[in-house]
Parts: sequence; structure tokens; C-alpha cells
Amino acid sequence: MNNEQIPLIIIQGPTAVGKSKFAIELALRLPSEIISADSRQVYKFLDIGTAKPDQEERKLIKHHLIDIVTPDINYNAGNFCEDANNISRILSSRKKIPIIAGGTGFYIKALLEGLFAAPKIPIEIRKNLIEIGKKEGSKWLYQKLQKIDPESAQRTNPNDLNRIIRALEIHAVTGKTITQLWKEKAPSQKNYKIYNILLTLERKKLYERIEKRVDEMMENGLLEELQLVLKKGYKKEAPGLDTVGYKEFFPYLEGDAELVDCVEKIKKNTRNFAKRQFTWFRKISFDLTIEANDINISEVLKKIKNNFGELLL
Repeated sequence: MNNEQIPLIIIQGPTAVGKSKFAIELALRLPSEIISADSRQVYKFLDIGTAKPDQEERKLIKHHLIDIVTPDINYNAGNFCEDANNISRILSSRKKIPIIAGGTGFYIKALLEGLFAAPKIPIEIRKNLIEIGKKEGSKWLYQKLQKIDPESAQRTNPNDLNRIIRALEIHAVTGKTITQLWKEKAPSQKNYKIYNILLTLERKKLYERIEKRVDEMMENGLLEELQLVLKKGYKKEAPGLDTVGYKEFFPYLEGDAELVDCVEKIKKNTRNFAKRQFTWFRKISFDLTIEANDINISEVLKKIKNNFGELLL
């Protein structure tokens, strides 16, 4: 490898499609380590619900940006960009190829394209939006976002109050939408040569995988994992617990819902999350798209090596 460009393999795909295992299979055949691009696997103690690689898998291949902050810390795209850039440079200096794998497409977009300079938000604007959210609910604010910035709304969970408020407060301060600011920002100057892979699966089969995975998570102690985290003193408002697979249990824990209904809601919310991921990926140009049930590792390796050429020498 030379000092001019860093080869970077990126593996994206919807939740439950098998990105982690595919990344490990590739990394075992290359001089590589894996950088997680999952906005929830950064959190300590949240193992089952975020589908982290297990300890045996992490012994096989070094994984970065897993278990780096506690659930009460707000870890964002800016943090990810800084961390992933630093790790990629270190790996490159050690003659290793970083493999970035994860389903948080916004993190990967930010890494490759850079972030726009976010304005300082007056506390009064944020407080006002938070109060409206408490009074009217996240769906009311989401409908407002749909009118102001349909593209941003399409990428956002209607129940994700933090992201909805963030989009609305930026518009209130700048008069521009997040979508506009993304388009206007200066291009990134990062020195990567990218090979971007999409791992995908027919939706019906993916939804079946999601249903099965949630059932397996319950058998493996998902609810008990959440209860242990709460016993450590973390509150349900903690950023790490504002996550599909955890937040759905709170009505049950508070005596307002049956456990079976909460589990069904996890499955539904996970399917909806996968739908938004499919929408996101449709707007991206990938170097290679692979069906998760039809992976030929030898062929993938050949394409990767052809793409990077002398950078791998």
C-alpha cells in the first residue's frame, strides 16, 4: 500500500441480512480488521438486541467501535467519522485493509462525503420543540417534517423524536432543510479508494429472518439483558435504549402491555426499519450487489483485488 490512498471495503445492507458474518468471511481471507458502522453496537451492555458479533467471532477477527461508550452517552455521526478515519489510517499503516460493515447508512455517508457544518441552536428553539413533542407527540412533529423536508422524513423513523427535532430545529435556525444542507456542503477530501458492497435479500425472506432472529433473541435473554441494564442505573431515556429491540419493552415493564405484544412490536418495528434501509440503499451506487443466499467468496475476493490493483501490493 502507498501513502496516497487507503483501500476501504464497505459492506452495507438491511438489518438481519448477514453483514457481520460476511465481513468476517472476507476479513479471514484478507489482511483486514472490521470497523462496525452500527450506531447501537457502540453501546456497552447492549449485546443481544444489537446483534453484536459474539466473543468467538471477535477472537477470529479484530472488531472496532463495538462496546466503546455506555448507554447514557450520545454517540453520533461526527464521532463515528473521527473514530473510523483514525482507525482506518492506523490499519493502513499496518498494511491492513479496513472493512467497514454495518447498517447505519447515515454514518457511512458521513464518512465518505463529510458532514455539513451544523448551526448552533438557541436553547429556546429546542425547548419549544421538545415541549410540542411532549404535548402533541412525535407523529405530529413528524408530519410537520414531512411537509418541510420529505426526503429527510423518509429516512427518519416517525417515532424517533430526537432526529425529528434535530431536523426541525436546523430548519428553524437556517431556513434550509437538512437535505439542502447536505447538497450544499463542501465535498469531502478524504483519501480513500472505495469498494462498496450491498448485501441484500428478497424482502419476504428477509422478514422471515427478522421474525426468527427476534424469537432467538428472546430465547437468549433479550428482556433479561434490558432489565440488567436498568438495574445498573440507566434510564429508559438513555440514547442507547432509544433503540428498536429495547424501547418496545417499557410498556410491559411499566404494566401497560403484554409481553407478547411488545415482542410483536419489535418485529414490526424491525421490518419497518428494514424498509427504510431499502429506500436509503436505492439512492446509492454500489460496486457490487450480492444476494445473501448466493455468496461466492472467491468471486468477491477476485473483484475486490481487481478494483484495488497495485494498492494491495
